[in-house]
Amino acid sequence: MEEEKKSLNFIEQIIEDDLANGMPKENLRFRFPPEPNGYLHIGHAKAICLNFGLGQKYNAPVNLRFDDTNPDKEEQEFVDSIREDVKWLGFEWSEERYASDYFQQLYDWAVQLIKEGKAYIDDQSSEVINEQRKTPFEPGIESPFRNRSVEENLEIFERMKAGEFEEGTHVLRAKIDMTSPNMNMRDPVMYRILKRPHHRTGDTWKIYPMYDWTHGESDYIEGISHSLCSLEFKNHRDLYEWYANNVELPNQPQKPKQREFARGNVSYMITSKRKLMKLVQEGVVTGWDDPRMPTISGLRRRGYTPESIKNFWNTAGVAKRDNVLDISLLEFSVRDHLNKIAPRVFAVIDPVKVVIENYPEGQVEELEIENNPEDETAGTRIVPFTREIYIEREDFMEEAPKKFFRLSLGNEVRLKGAYFIKAERVEKDAEGNITTIYATYDPETKSGSGTEASKRKVKGTLHWVSATENIPIEVREYDRLFTVESPDAEKDVDFLQFVNPNSLTIKEGFAEPALKDAKVEDKFQFQRIGYFALDRDSSAEKLIFNRTVTLKDTWAKVNK
Repeated sequence: MEEEKKSLNFIEQIIEDDLANGMPKENLRFRFPPEPNGYLHIGHAKAICLNFGLGQKYNAPVNLRFDDTNPDKEEQEFVDSIREDVKWLGFEWSEERYASDYFQQLYDWAVQLIKEGKAYIDDQSSEVINEQRKTPFEPGIESPFRNRSVEENLEIFERMKAGEFEEGTHVLRAKIDMTSPNMNMRDPVMYRILKRPHHRTGDTWKIYPMYDWTHGESDYIEGISHSLCSLEFKNHRDLYEWYANNVELPNQPQKPKQREFARGNVSYMITSKRKLMKLVQEGVVTGWDDPRMPTISGLRRRGYTPESIKNFWNTAGVAKRDNVLDISLLEFSVRDHLNKIAPRVFAVIDPVKVVIENYPEGQVEELEIENNPEDETAGTRIVPFTREIYIEREDFMEEAPKKFFRLSLGNEVRLKGAYFIKAERVEKDAEGNITTIYATYDPETKSGSGTEASKRKVKGTLHWVSATENIPIEVREYDRLFTVESPDAEKDVDFLQFVNPNSLTIKEGFAEPALKDAKVEDKFQFQRIGYFALDRDSSAEKLIFNRTVTLKDTWAKVNK
């Protein structure tokens, strides 16, 4: 029992303490509350894993709630993508809710606060209001409209709701404390006029509630026990509690408890929706699901698995202080998972032809090769072997140094799953580039044959593809989108200057015929190259593969 207690993260410990202090377990309820103004990213995945993970641990319901209070930026497209991302990660929500479901209740509560003298209409501009708040080290200046009569406040608020005023002319503010050291408590704005259609309520509303007012009250309405949010909202907690404590629902047994955890920041990535939107709008990437993006849909398209993302956040843990996690940990996580599940296949992406001169012309030999040595149940496949094959250009040198263990003139290598070959001579074009390597093979060295010849020691094993029995492929080699660890660290510096000009390299190559039956998002290990996933841009004429990650962490070696 003591061991189990030590393994709890601090959020779980808070919940355990609440249960020990009398909270009924059946009252536990969590939520994941994204604003539908963009696609979810790797940081959101942390919050998803935390909230839904708690739901699974405690067998408690978890709501998916869309905090849709800003009609300017919210779209149904984002709602749909969020649903898809949560499901893809392997989670199911108890109920789908929207903050807009509560607009009438929020309005009624606002009227109640006006009647109780706890809210008032301010006619000043947002600039003046912000100026009057001053700084945490000096008291704010009260609005000249702070002591308006209840009757006048109610009348103006009703006219705001009816759409009689222009945007920016009036706001509803909570009357709290203009001297509070917490700036969020200095009479925050609860409602503003916005004459914009909402993606769900249409033109019904001409006023919209602010996030702080909406968020906590939505938690209360839904009976959320623990409202978990990132550290940036820690100084909003006082306001969250003030709002919740100043309204009542007769049948709601508990007020929600806000607690904060560290954001999910990863090196070489940005998670600001505004900046991600800029990357999309300025054509730096092809869209929200570009495989270089830190969005869940981008990671999915690149070939990441739900398990790898969940394992990454499980390894990173839940912290109380913000920090930046090394992207290498994320890459290790997907590499480790794909190593277990990805079928091995042969693909050559910078091909040079090899003619095995003593192999029978026209013969197609069917070689049985295992799909995944890490998975005994993965079985085998048939790979055609012919007189002419392709190997990687970098796997051959005419004159090789001592530590070059691949193919060179006069030296022998093993072809994976096939035979030993020896390079004899080369043919070059007018520019001196090698066009063809001529080789011989030893028919006694077939892999798995058990012959003495096949047991000979050779220093190199190469992957290959038949030059006549293959399918053409396009390979998109993705690298990190930014060249620095923290591209948005400096506020006055344009983060776009750190975009990696080499974040995408496109190559043409060939793969073994078995890949012709691959489906979009199917994942493979291209032997000796890396892990790849079939992209949705593929066609029957050409399959397109995205590189998920290399076989080893090469970035640190190249950039140290």
